[in-house]
Amino acid sequence: MKTLETTCSDTALPLTGITVLDLTRLLPGPLATMHLADMGATVIKIEDKGAGDYARSMSHVKNELSQLFIAVNRGKQFMQLDLKDAADREQFLTLVDTADVVVESFRPGVMHRLGLDWSVLKARNPQLVMCAITGYGQHGPLAQAAGHDINYIGYAGMLAQNADDTGRPVLPNLQIGDLLGGSQTAVQGILAALLAVKMGGTGRFVDVAMTDAVFAHNLMPLLALNAMGQSAPPARDFLTGGLPCYNIYRTSDNKYMAVGALELKFWEVCCDILKRSDLKSRHWSLGQAIGGEDAMALKAELDELFAQRSRDEWAALFEPADCCVTPVIGVEEAISHPHFVERKMTETIEHSTEGRCVITRPSVTFKN
Repeated sequence: MKTLETTCSDTALPLTGITVLDLTRLLPGPLATMHLADMGATVIKIEDKGAGDYARSMSHVKNELSQLFIAVNRGKQFMQLDLKDAADREQFLTLVDTADVVVESFRPGVMHRLGLDWSVLKARNPQLVMCAITGYGQHGPLAQAAGHDINYIGYAGMLAQNADDTGRPVLPNLQIGDLLGGSQTAVQGILAALLAVKMGGTGRFVDVAMTDAVFAHNLMPLLALNAMGQSAPPARDFLTGGLPCYNIYRTSDNKYMAVGALELKFWEVCCDILKRSDLKSRHWSLGQAIGGEDAMALKAELDELFAQRSRDEWAALFEPADCCVTPVIGVEEAISHPHFVERKMTETIEHSTEGRCVITRPSVTFKN
């Protein structure tokens, strides 16, 4: 078996000794199992004997391997098996006998047709945790439907709210369905099931539906529905543009500042920095309607104010103040920002075929 370049070799990590068999492809499953590898698990990524994981050639490829595949598969061991072949299937089942976790992301029914469904695997290993990551879950009217992140967040009511001032939905550059709905939810379910096993219980089947997970976290429209009988218009809800004190403002150099002065104490400091103490009384906590006429009028005033200086000039003024107003920076700037540098959140590696690559480090760290 081969191993992709990794810098995560701390044998004291909390999942040391846990073995994960990874049958997933593309983004949600591979990122979930990479998180497990970052926490110490031995992850064996099993690909078919053909093209393997589609992510190998998807998105940005400099030479032979995509940056996407490199980004979400560090720290894993790799092997190829044809699960339709009897000998290879038996080899997989032998691995299952001593594994702790199996993660798959096929459509519902595929593992059954391969003779590797939950009933078969738990009979081989009663303490096994099996996680299935799908778009719509193992049952329901959409269970067999194809989908990608854009479809999951569309169904979950999130994309309709993530819109510009015209109401046109805008695609976020963070795959919320794949990453929140798929990767993080899978890790959460797997860790809970593993804990139950370690406490003396039996193995569990973890059904992760990415659309369900996004829907369950799409709180703001639900809050508005309960309070007012309907969700707010796009870009007009509590945290999506309906508050002048929690908004994004363009600066004179066509960059942006993020104003997060949600609490009154932060808003008052923000007004002092802006030299507009008269605005302190126009805060949502003092009766301003969310997304209302006065809120939008105040937002227009702040648009004019922030347009008078460059982003870096505003950043310098707000940096010493305690009011949650910060510059909006790109990833190139973030890589060299003192916060991420001190936290060692990125690392430059020399990949065997792709050359120099900047990778992120694990976002959770542990200390003894």
